[in-house]
Amino acid sequence: MAKQPNQEPEAPARPTLQVDDSCADARYANFCRVISTPEELIVDFGLNPQPMGAPTSPVQISDRIVINFFTAKRLLHALNVSIQRHEAVFGPLELDVQKRVKN
Repeated sequence: MAKQPNQEPEAPARPTLQVDDSCADARYANFCRVISTPEELIVDFGLNPQPMGAPTSPVQISDRIVINFFTAKRLLHALNVSIQRHEAVFGPLELDVQKRVKN
């Protein structure tokens, strides 16, 4: 079939990525720490039993994810899009705990 003069070329079909999450563990974290090296980011997740004020006991790290900077940038974009969608529906997320607490 001949291409029409003002017709856009069709983009190649993008393959669908299949994901198997049957072995994934779900955990809750209210603490996150990011450490970097020149090649990668190390992201630690844990549970801070005392999220208000200075903790008196160490925060237990339960999971550590090591990713390269390219994957980190894709994660940053995905998280940004997700937070923008959430805030569009539910309003801004206030990070200052003192501003969220109602007397």
